Amino acid sequence: MFTKAVEYALRAVAHLAHESPEARTTEQIAEATKVDSLTYLSKVLQNLRRQGILRSTRGHGGGMTLARQPGELTILEVVNAVEPIQRLKTCPLGLVSHGVRLCPLHRRIDNALALVEEAFGGTTLAEVLAEKTDSPPLCEGLLRPDSVA
Repeated sequence: MFTKAVEYALRAVAHLAHESPEARTTEQIAEATKVDSLTYLSKVLQNLRRQGILRSTRGHGGGMTLARQPGELTILEVVNAVEPIQRLKTCPLGLVSHGVRLCPLHRRIDNALALVEEAFGGTTLAEVLAEKTDSPPLCEGLLRPDSVA
């Protein structure tokens, strides 16, 4: 459902939230989040920077950090910064007879997209990182000792 760019963006902000406030280079983020392509990750990180989610610092000790606190950043903001969720406003097949009246199938697809927007818009990065789980995280070190069930 989501592209690699969205997945990489979510992994990166989760990693940076855990490591905050220490800046991380693209290489460090790629290694920690298991991203193979530095070029692709760099583009994703620059997109997040342009959208005000990340801050970059040059020089010794420089790199990327979150521009806002994890409790102020929703998952939806991260997703939309990289690849906005495209709701269906008109018939995706271009059928003139449908226009803005979606058929039952497309209406259900749009309803599902609305639920994703609602769930992600109501979930902060801090909530995701604090959630109790017994599943090991993808990114080593993201699991806080007090978050294991």
